Amino acid sequence: MVRPGIARAVCWRRLAGFTLIELMVVLSIVALLLSVAVPRYFSSLNKSKETVLRANLVATRDALDKYFGDTGRYPDSLEQLVQARYLRTLPLDPLTDSTTTWTLVPPDKPERAGAVYDLHSGAAGKAVDGSNYSDW
Repeated sequence: MVRPGIARAVCWRRLAGFTLIELMVVLSIVALLLSVAVPRYFSSLNKSKETVLRANLVATRDALDKYFGDTGRYPDSLEQLVQARYLRTLPLDPLTDSTTTWTLVPPDKPERAGAVYDLHSGAAGKAVDGSNYSDW
């Protein structure tokens, strides 16, 4: 039979909580895991933005080519592609989080009327592969 005083001591120890050493060990393990996970998260976030940028450029350039093939001229603005339903919405530059920062390139030959022959990202900086975003 367990004496009443001993039972109270055992219950009191269970309710006492964690010691400072136990908390420090757990916090150091969490800090170690975060120091490994956070840099990988941000690099994968940048890679995904670059992938979305490349996909938006391909889709918009394809729409520009189709517009030229149908009308014989290039559009005067990206909004004209949306109005003519070659694009559903203006493409988003994921690096600048804007639809207005695109660098528009006019056609090199004057017989190709219009103002938008090509477009590039308006973001500053370099991609993971070392190329400039403005060169894409």
